[in-house]
Amino acid sequence: MTHSMKKALLASAITASSLLAANPAYSFSFNEFVKEGDLIAQLRGRSESVTQDNTKEDASAQTVRARIGYETADIAGFKVLTEFDHVEALGEDYGKHPNTRIEPSADNTSVVADPATTDINRAQVSYSLDGITATAGRQRIIFDNARFIGNVGWRQNEQTFDALRLDYTGIDKLKVSYAFVDQVNDIFFRDVDTSSHFLNASYSGLAAGKISTYGYLLKFDDSEATNNTFGLRFKGKTALDSLDLLYTAEVATQTANNGNDGAEATDASYSFLEGGIKVSGISLLAGYEKLGGDGDYSFTTPHATGHAFNGWTDQFLGTPTKGLQDVYAKAVTKVAGVKLLAMYHDFSSDKDGDDLGSEINLLAAKKFAKNYSAGVKYANYSATDESGKVDTDKLWIWAEAKF
Repeated sequence: MTHSMKKALLASAITASSLLAANPAYSFSFNEFVKEGDLIAQLRGRSESVTQDNTKEDASAQTVRARIGYETADIAGFKVLTEFDHVEALGEDYGKHPNTRIEPSADNTSVVADPATTDINRAQVSYSLDGITATAGRQRIIFDNARFIGNVGWRQNEQTFDALRLDYTGIDKLKVSYAFVDQVNDIFFRDVDTSSHFLNASYSGLAAGKISTYGYLLKFDDSEATNNTFGLRFKGKTALDSLDLLYTAEVATQTANNGNDGAEATDASYSFLEGGIKVSGISLLAGYEKLGGDGDYSFTTPHATGHAFNGWTDQFLGTPTKGLQDVYAKAVTKVAGVKLLAMYHDFSSDKDGDDLGSEINLLAAKKFAKNYSAGVKYANYSATDESGKVDTDKLWIWAEAKF
């Protein structure tokens, strides 16, 4: 956590403590403030295997994440939350991601992006009054479907933000959120200094669905690079006889500068359309996502939960300079409480329409009772010569307990 965020967190904690000590009306509740809070205890074990059609050895990663934390009860509007993560690698038969600062790795082995270490995941103080909540410290931030701002919760170490956040919910169905972020703590345990502003507003009172608008103004302190994105999103469903119509539409524009003196700003666009039906418990969807690119610059989403989009083999976490078009079809249902998902992606570049390959994603997952879940997931990417990539298979098996 950066020095400025530590100061903000400490100041908030001191303010909360001073208020409780100074006000006799709250003093009798201090024990409840501590004792009646919520314990956070999670354990997730996962096996991930990676096979690629290249000279790298197959990866086989068995990792376990233990998450322990505590959030106090609400008193006088204040809450305090602290949470630690420990990721243990059971063996080193997988490659270190080139961006990580953690070492456990095997030379010339395919990458699994789950480095092992211990870290503070969240440490925050929050205060709520009359529909306004302020949160200071290291925190989880997810907006909309996490396409632009997310926590990358699939990986064993999630992405968090050292931030001061304000949320307003004083008007029914309306939520407005603002965050100033001075550090991003990514999945590779790197601390990235920023001076960024996140603004997101949504209204869910429309009969046809929920509308959101946003502006994400990113500045990376080390390079002075900027990345400003503005967009509009609408998602909803409409009942029609025995089925539901499902639909989502989103557009965004982005202007970026690499921070070099005299460099011109570059622009790119984003668009997303998805439609389908839900009938007899089965959702059938087709969609199109475009991250624009002209060969020199492409639309990027540096703080997104990227694994959830454009295929689970993570071939396109970074957008190609010619941009990316993803045309997909998806089916989702439940059988005996087991969630089943099948998805097919067809990829091409935005500029010139180069064939960038295709991918199949399959999932089966189930929750047990209240606290347990398990699943298996498979992804197969088929490369083309134009993609510059290789055929890739990934398989995950996991089990998780949350208390």
